Amino acid sequence: MAALLRSARLLKFSPSGVLQIAGTKRTGPPLCRLYSGAAGSRRSGVCARQISPAWEQASSRVWPCAVGCVRRYAVATEQKDHVSVGVLTNQAQQFDWALTKLDSSVRRTGRITKTLLLRIFHDICRKGYPSGNQALLLLRSCGSLLPEVRSEDRTELAHHVWEKLRELGAQYDVSHYNALLKVYLQNEFKFSPTDFLAKMEAANVLPNRVTYQRLIAAFCQNGDIEGASTILGFMKSKDLPITEAVFSSLVTGHARAGDLESAKNILPVMKGAGIEPGPETYLSLLNVYAEKGDMEGMKQTLEAAESADYGLMDRDIMQVILTLTRSGHKQLVPEMCERLRHERGYIPDAMNLCLNLITLGHEDTAFHLLKTFPSLQLDSSSDTPNMGNFFLRHCVNISTPAEKIANYCNELQEGDFHSTPLSFTLFCALEAKKIDLSIQLMKLMKEQNLPIRLHYFWPLLTKQLKDNNTDGVLEVMKGMQELGISCDAETLSRYILPVFPNVEAAQKALTEAGISMDSEHFLHSQVRLIAATDLAELHNLLSDPSFSGLDIGVFRINLISGFKKSTDVESMVKITLLLHEDDRFSKGGTKPADSSSYFLYNLIDGMSEEELRAQEDKLRSFFNQLQAQNITFPVSIFRGIRKLLVAKQVPELIEDVSALVDPNDRGESESTTFTFQETGIAGRVVALERKLAELKAENKPVGSVLKPLIQALSLEEKLERALELKQQHEDEMTAACYAILINLCCRHNNVEEALSLKRELSRKDSTMMLDANKSLALVRLLTMNQRLEEALDILKEMKEKEAVLKDTNLNTLFYLLNSVATKAPFSSSTIPTIQRLLDTIFSLGLAKPTANLCSPLITAYLDSGDVPGALEAAFECQKRYNQLPRIHDIVVALVEKGDTESLQKAMDFVSQERGEMIMLYDLFFAFLQTGRNREARKIIETPGLRAKPGRLQWYAEKCISSNQMESLEQMVDMTSKLFECDRDEMYCYLLRLCKKTNNWQKAEAAWTKMQEENVIPRERTLRLLADILKTNGQEVPFEEPETWYQQAAAPQQAKPTESSTTANGSASYQTRVLALCKKGKGNEAYELLKEAHEMGVALKLTLFDHTIRTLLANGSIEDALAVKDLAQSETPNFKLSEIATNLLIITHSKKGQVKEALQYMKSMLQSDHVPMQMAFTKLVQTMGSQGDVSGIEEVESLAKSLGTGMNLSSMLFISNSALAHIHNGDLDSAVELLEGVYTKPDSINPSMSFVFRKVLEADNDKALDKLSVMAERLANHFACYRPASDLFLQLLDKDKVEDAKFMLARCNAVAEQKGVLLSYVSQKAQSSGQLSKIKNLMSLVPDFAEKEVLYTYLMKCHALDKDLPAAKALLEQMQKEGIAADELSLKRLAGLYHEAGEALPFVEPPESFKFYADKLRQTMAKRPATAEE
Repeated sequence: MAALLRSARLLKFSPSGVLQIAGTKRTGPPLCRLYSGAAGSRRSGVCARQISPAWEQASSRVWPCAVGCVRRYAVATEQKDHVSVGVLTNQAQQFDWALTKLDSSVRRTGRITKTLLLRIFHDICRKGYPSGNQALLLLRSCGSLLPEVRSEDRTELAHHVWEKLRELGAQYDVSHYNALLKVYLQNEFKFSPTDFLAKMEAANVLPNRVTYQRLIAAFCQNGDIEGASTILGFMKSKDLPITEAVFSSLVTGHARAGDLESAKNILPVMKGAGIEPGPETYLSLLNVYAEKGDMEGMKQTLEAAESADYGLMDRDIMQVILTLTRSGHKQLVPEMCERLRHERGYIPDAMNLCLNLITLGHEDTAFHLLKTFPSLQLDSSSDTPNMGNFFLRHCVNISTPAEKIANYCNELQEGDFHSTPLSFTLFCALEAKKIDLSIQLMKLMKEQNLPIRLHYFWPLLTKQLKDNNTDGVLEVMKGMQELGISCDAETLSRYILPVFPNVEAAQKALTEAGISMDSEHFLHSQVRLIAATDLAELHNLLSDPSFSGLDIGVFRINLISGFKKSTDVESMVKITLLLHEDDRFSKGGTKPADSSSYFLYNLIDGMSEEELRAQEDKLRSFFNQLQAQNITFPVSIFRGIRKLLVAKQVPELIEDVSALVDPNDRGESESTTFTFQETGIAGRVVALERKLAELKAENKPVGSVLKPLIQALSLEEKLERALELKQQHEDEMTAACYAILINLCCRHNNVEEALSLKRELSRKDSTMMLDANKSLALVRLLTMNQRLEEALDILKEMKEKEAVLKDTNLNTLFYLLNSVATKAPFSSSTIPTIQRLLDTIFSLGLAKPTANLCSPLITAYLDSGDVPGALEAAFECQKRYNQLPRIHDIVVALVEKGDTESLQKAMDFVSQERGEMIMLYDLFFAFLQTGRNREARKIIETPGLRAKPGRLQWYAEKCISSNQMESLEQMVDMTSKLFECDRDEMYCYLLRLCKKTNNWQKAEAAWTKMQEENVIPRERTLRLLADILKTNGQEVPFEEPETWYQQAAAPQQAKPTESSTTANGSASYQTRVLALCKKGKGNEAYELLKEAHEMGVALKLTLFDHTIRTLLANGSIEDALAVKDLAQSETPNFKLSEIATNLLIITHSKKGQVKEALQYMKSMLQSDHVPMQMAFTKLVQTMGSQGDVSGIEEVESLAKSLGTGMNLSSMLFISNSALAHIHNGDLDSAVELLEGVYTKPDSINPSMSFVFRKVLEADNDKALDKLSVMAERLANHFACYRPASDLFLQLLDKDKVEDAKFMLARCNAVAEQKGVLLSYVSQKAQSSGQLSKIKNLMSLVPDFAEKEVLYTYLMKCHALDKDLPAAKALLEQMQKEGIAADELSLKRLAGLYHEAGEALPFVEPPESFKFYADKLRQTMAKRPATAEE
């Protein structure tokens, strides 16, 4: 085929060898040569020439130049080696990921970005072994899906993808060649179809119908009808169908060949061939006329398409607009734009057209189209209009002149399309690192009196810094100077000076460029740069008497960096000495010695563990030389540094640091017992071990360290070391230490050691009693190790010492008994053991008999397969304890076993003890459970049997929780004739399970059965059924019931007439308006009010107030004020209610309109009304965020005038005043204000979390540093730990765990603020996704609360996160540690099991969540201190 085409005519190839030919205008044969039925022709057939395949000779007949241009993209890949299953799996996963990413982008926007495509391409290349699907996906993405990329660049990208993937071993088939063809067509890339076929032949890939169609389109795109006719003839000879796509291409081909008449005649030819022209054909003809600028022809074609019922879509019209623009007929574009119907999906299609036009250099046409965007399609996520962001960004990317962009921005702003277009354009220019454009845009902004900030220049400087481009930096600096922006120290030191070799070179270059350096900022930046690079030079500079002085805070970070990098210890000592003695470097009344001391602390704080270890010798030398210079610091600094060194596992330096402690404090440092809260348990053990050794060496008592050390070892499960400590310090062992060790032995299953410790404890203090949990853990250990008699002795001792078992201890008892029952392997002693334990527990009165406590006995029998024994045991429990545990499971087992004799015996017993009806229900449920439906039906149809709603609900809930659809269906069906059975309730159970399993077919069948039974369903049942059907896209076969307000809001069938202005009409409006307000539809209520007002209907004033409140709740303040004006036009004395006025204050505050909000607040007070707390809070918070200190003071005075009844937070005004000072840059005033709250004698230490949270959210490091220093100062000097605790918790809340660690190391007492920490845990456990924050806190402060309490919160988190595996693991951990789960935790865990459809391994607590929550709350409130505490 390729040879035949080649012999027909001579083709020209470009020397570049990229399948390109010169653009020549070729005219093909008349239409009569191609088709039968053409004008003036009687010939039939397709082509006069005979076509014969010549595949074999194709390669030998290709011209050398053709071979050269084909080889690069034509060589087929050789057969790859066998690829492993793992590689194939990896390919599939990569393809799914790439497809998802690209598909998501195309679905949302109709396009993909080059960045995304290259990311996926590089990722595929990096992982190797690209699959055919991945290659196809990438190739197809290189065409019109990249409107922001020029067509030639898209084609080049396609070639690069083709070549690279071929090198990596991708196998290409006909689909890949077709995809490449499609890309060529979309990008209008001129290539030789003949050589493309040759390429396929050389690769041994056979073309298919799609290939031929696209080759025809390629010929026609170039106006080569002769080539198109050759392929068309070949298709007919092969009996390949000729589709509309071929004819559409021929329309284009004839037109571009200059034969417009033949192009128009394609349509009748199609009809003659039995193919009706469709939208594609009409669109091709439209584009033909568009290329000619023939508006009349376009109108006729559109009319013809409409008369043929082929309405062209907006996307088709946009294609015509693109053709008109590219052909130079822009004047016709507005008329075509008027034909756009703004269909669904218009916005993304129009955006892509705009991007295409901008890429092609037709920004004006794109802007005209942009202004046709419907306003309703604006970004609803923002309160301000921002239409045109994509337009402005792309204009920046293609370097559109600044003047032109400015004109677009002005038009967008004047037309209310965009609120800040120029600022956004500057953002895009800065993001693209375009210096000239950015500076020009800033000049335009300055002309419009828009602020120009220094940080605008940082992105430009960052690029120059990265490239080490001094000329670029100077260019940016000149621009700054022209705009009147001066550099600060941070900009100079971070972005400008590092580009130059040294400070002198920078000063010289900047001076030569005419940039002034005579500023304090340059001095600051100079010191910063030198501090980080050359300590000797820094000392020379700072020690010069002419140096004016500089606060160390300006260059502390840089100096720390210099100290870490430098090996010049001598200069380090000289600088420290200078800081220690010279007050030029201490501002604000701080003593030089204090500044240098804090610097040393910050130096250690700023070094990682690895850096400290690597520079240990250097630091030791540094500290020793400081001692030689008589440099000392307070003991408080030593404590902080020592904590840091211990935390970072470098305690070797502590001795060297201790030598620097002030001699006056040295006695205190030696006599003071230091306790550390290390980062992690391991670090804590190390610190405590060291402290223990110190106390032993000093021959001092070790009791204060022994207990926490044993406790830490217990947390690390280090039993041997703990026992060793006990042996070494037996005289100082307390009862608490013994209790911890006994519990640790229980966890390690060390029964002998546990008993030995227990005997030692009794010898030391016979009155001492372990707490209930530890006692029961010991009982469990003894029981599991066949030491039953000793276990019973422990229980008797608990009774003698009047141990009180709480509800959590009862759960521990159950787990103890259940662990014995389920212990593998089963032994003959298991059941007697459980029986004796039960007898002892109940006879001693340690617990009252319950079905839950008795159930392990039955479990043991059932697990051993002794069902009759289980039955007898249940009988015995009923006789002795009046409990019948697990009777349902016993009956089910008997039914499954077919033991009719025992079953009869069981039923007789239940009937005698509980009544015949209970017995029948037990038997009924057992038959249902085992699938014996026939027998179950006989039971439920027993004459005289009545419905017992409680029993039916129990089994229904059991079926719902375990997804037993068949059993529940059978129960619903069998109870159809049960006396007094609530059929609606039964079907509601069934529909609940259908909802849970999303089974709409079952729900629909249930609806049919309800109709057969003539059941009258309740509204809740109908809503449930309707919800199931609608969720699954099914039609609801009944009218869904509505609430009264839904009915009232339904549109009326007829509009009210003049006569309806009566009391009834007023009542109707009132009902409808109130209904809409209840549903939150304030705008609709407003429209009804206007309608009533226009018709003269008198309405109550409360309706206006309700509507205003609803509108304000939705943030529609303008409409709310309009309703107020409407009400005042009817009743001049109309006044807003207190609630409406409060909402007005809140809404104004949220929108930042503090003046209006304050005005309404004052008007309320003048009317003797009291504003809500929320109104005060929102107004003050808004003032704080705006830096309005005086406004906050005014509101505070208004609040004080109301007396103490407002109950406002004590920190509301203080916190927001501080934030206002911070906003204004006055950090000292903020610190002074906050510090005064905590240093006054009657301070209640309120929380300042709000301040820290806002500062962290604003990423204001400077303010955070100041507040952090304040918090540490309050903790260290005033023993006020609340600010430090708040900062610590806020750092944790923002996932700044490392910062929180450092905070904890600097202020160890935070770990002792147990109430604050537990309150944080309680708060975090209220919402899902917060588990990691609680665990971070637990890892940093392991023992701030009892494990029972913490585990309760952790279980709550798992329940909120729906994480059953984690909840299971937590329960197992609790059981291992001998901690009983409270009933509330078990209730939550049971819910997770139900949702997962798994069987419960424990008995679910029967009461509600609220019941157990209240119970747990009361238990916590009454909890006494344990002996260990």
